[in-house]
Amino acid sequence: MTSHWFDDEAGPVVRPYAMTRGRTTSAAQHRLDLIAVVVTEPGAGDADTDPTLSPEHVDIVELCRTAPQSVAELAAELDLPIGVVRVLVGDLVHAELVHVTRPVPPAELPDESILRDVINGLRAL
Repeated sequence: MTSHWFDDEAGPVVRPYAMTRGRTTSAAQHRLDLIAVVVTEPGAGDADTDPTLSPEHVDIVELCRTAPQSVAELAAELDLPIGVVRVLVGDLVHAELVHVTRPVPPAELPDESILRDVINGLRAL
């Protein structure tokens, strides 16, 4: 019996845990929710020349160099599971090639009644 690690239509299959070297978390993962935005650091050099980076790492750096991307957008664009993207982005944050900005938590947003008061005050002018 011959075991194949590929699909005739899809080509070779790489298991997600192989991309992350078996890791399911990273140091920065606690900050990486689906809508966290990943941005390439301005001083980040050419990721292609770094031998420690996987092709997926390089793809993330290049995608975020073009335009900031959310973690969900990166997963969709690269056709990778969210968990894998979180680990890879965590690696890139640790290597200081990208940084992550988080959306403002709802608890820190201004109260709706304050915004209504401001609007009413502006209308009164």
